[in-house]
Amino acid sequence: MRRLVFAVAMLCGLGLVAAPAAAAATHNKADAAAGWLARQMTDGERFEADFGGQKFPDQGLTIDAIFAFAAAGVSDTNAGKAIVWLAKPEITTAYVGGGTEAYAGAHAKLLLAAQIRGKDSASFGGVDLKAGLLSLLTPSGRFSDRSEYGDYSNALSQSLALLALDRTGEAPAQAVAFLSGSQCPDGGFPLNFGEATCTSDVDATATVVQALRATGDAVNAGEGTSWLVSRQHPNGGFGFGTDAPNANSTGLAAQALAGHRPAAAVKAREFLRSLQTGCTGAEPDRGAIAYDATGLNPSTAPRATAQAILGLARVPLSDLHGGGRPQAPVLACA
Repeated sequence: MRRLVFAVAMLCGLGLVAAPAAAAATHNKADAAAGWLARQMTDGERFEADFGGQKFPDQGLTIDAIFAFAAAGVSDTNAGKAIVWLAKPEITTAYVGGGTEAYAGAHAKLLLAAQIRGKDSASFGGVDLKAGLLSLLTPSGRFSDRSEYGDYSNALSQSLALLALDRTGEAPAQAVAFLSGSQCPDGGFPLNFGEATCTSDVDATATVVQALRATGDAVNAGEGTSWLVSRQHPNGGFGFGTDAPNANSTGLAAQALAGHRPAAAVKAREFLRSLQTGCTGAEPDRGAIAYDATGLNPSTAPRATAQAILGLARVPLSDLHGGGRPQAPVLACA
């Protein structure tokens, strides 16, 4: 999810495949966005990051797409291909770590994706994702990276770990307490733990409150939700600190607000729709959601669209499941 940073490869990537001949037309904005996103996947199965003309697997954005397809309930064929690609041993290991390397955020995110797609997480790409994640639980309750490059675990990785483990009925109480205890005095939650000044972050708070709701901490989740509402811009969007609103942060915030702060959630969805390419745009771009009001940028649109879909579809991370309609819809235009 934008800034689902884990400081492991998670972002960017763009590839094109032909649209299915019988793609269904839809007026639903989330469905149209999910259809566009599916058509950007290389071989219909994955995203790739491009660095100086050299392409690398982008497991993080591919998982974001799986979350988006589950939320919208469409493009299930692409989601199925994506999870098969992610389960290739070399793809799995490169993401979660191998040997002495093990990354908490990657384990958590991939575990949640496997659960959404109904896959055996005990033997996914040759890795026991749940056991690997639990091996990274420290006495403090924090899920931390085991790496010679440093510990880049944060509130997003902690939240995804709890969301995934809660589905197994085994979310450790000390991990929930650790996340709750990271709350800033203003009610929001920081992205990074243990900093001298606790600075609440929109992306982190939107994800944390979903994890706390799922694991039973309604009080701190409610305070975090109130902080989110206080950070909403007049146009309905959310940004980073004083930055202008963007689709990534707004998508996560709208997902967290849905069903809890309906008025704020409606405004956030209106902002997301304002960034979506409609029937007046170029046909290949229809359904895509720009990162911000400056316009559609091919390098940022896939991630922005994936996270915007979460807000448009109004399905929390805890309730995502696969098995939606197989087709990747196109926006219905006269």
